[in-house]
Amino acid sequence: MNDPQFIVSGAPRPRTAPADGPGAGPATLSRATVLLLAVVCGAAVANIYYAQPLLPVISRALGVSQGAGGLVVTVSQIGYALSLALLVPLGDVLERRRLVTVLLGLSALALLGAAASPSLGLLLAAIAVVGATSAVAQIVVPMAASLAPDHQRGSAVGTVMSGLLIGIMIARTVAGVLAQIGDWRLVFVFAAVLMAALAVTLRLVLRPVPRSESSTYPQLLRSVLALVRGESLLRRRMALAAVGMGCFTVLWTASSFLLAGPRYEFGPAVIGLFGLAGVVGAAAAAKTGRLVDRGHGRRVTTGGLVLLAVSWPVLAVAGVGGPSGVIALTVGIIVLNLAQQSLLISHQSAIYRRVPHARSRVTTALMVSAFAGATVASALTAALYPLVGWLGVSALGLVIALAGAGIWILELVHPSPAEPLAEPLAEPPAAPSAAVRHPVGAGVDRGAGVDRGRAARSAP
Repeated sequence: MNDPQFIVSGAPRPRTAPADGPGAGPATLSRATVLLLAVVCGAAVANIYYAQPLLPVISRALGVSQGAGGLVVTVSQIGYALSLALLVPLGDVLERRRLVTVLLGLSALALLGAAASPSLGLLLAAIAVVGATSAVAQIVVPMAASLAPDHQRGSAVGTVMSGLLIGIMIARTVAGVLAQIGDWRLVFVFAAVLMAALAVTLRLVLRPVPRSESSTYPQLLRSVLALVRGESLLRRRMALAAVGMGCFTVLWTASSFLLAGPRYEFGPAVIGLFGLAGVVGAAAAAKTGRLVDRGHGRRVTTGGLVLLAVSWPVLAVAGVGGPSGVIALTVGIIVLNLAQQSLLISHQSAIYRRVPHARSRVTTALMVSAFAGATVASALTAALYPLVGWLGVSALGLVIALAGAGIWILELVHPSPAEPLAEPLAEPPAAPSAAVRHPVGAGVDRGAGVDRGRAARSAP
């Protein structure tokens, strides 16, 4: 039962090393299973975005103001953020198939509760649980990285992360269509059925995925901070994740204002269609995982940051309106989403390789940083758009992208250590050495310092 392989069809091939270790065997992860994990990621994260286009309808149905109805989105985001910090690290210390399926089941129950809510208070309570359980997407990503062999890890992470971003992009469209067919409650019923179906499917398809760490919960949370303190690679990738998500948020916050404004005067349905351009960019970025697998991770990061900066002058042209503005906005959306997704794939592949035994915890650090960047960018965009318009927020996006380029130049000039850290207690306690790591939360800084004493290697 300790074999992390799983079955899609046929018998599993034996592994010669644990999937979480740096020496994973040559077995190949089924394409069908990678796609299944991508669907799980996209469907889970979509749960916190379904309500956004439904707020006016929900507010009218429950007899509350639109301001009060807007708390539905706020509560879901708060639940998601808290879960990133407090729940995702459990992926390193619990059997992950069970953890994922339980969270999907809880999400289904919470979504049904949201659909049946007769008042705003009960709806907010249910949505808070939906937001918290939706963070299961960030448990699935490191799980996919652990299950994939070394030569396939970047491709697997790229595909699963593309599923996540596509889920964000199409959630609004799905919600609008279903609400048009029925009402807002149908959207949550649909999402609940989907979560339940995915929970059952994963339970049948996956074998147990063993934990990669043994630790108490307080030690686990402290070890996240220790990893951040001890790993310059993680800190820099966290900063770049905040930059990428910040640009992503500036675009999607401001574009709604632009398209609904006097230059275009589009309705919600047409505005939602621009999300399909984001899907194109996200899908194209899945192929960058193969470049990472071939050892070109740093080039992927460089290219992603260049595209991120280039996208903003293109997007600025959208402010002129008319057909040329629509073309510029569409192209800019594709380029920016391609850049953002490529960067996320590169970040996760790099830190997963560096700390193979703590992938859920470094995912927590990375995504909390990205979420913080998105929150700050959203607030700045909402405050600045009435004052400086589309051109001004395009300049803001460019400044954020250039800040990311500066961080990356620092990494290129002074590379962070990239070779995998030893797992905790990898050597017998009776024969300790400088390279031996101690239990979680106690030895991150020491292990990091040992690796810094070696010749620096370029990050993947």
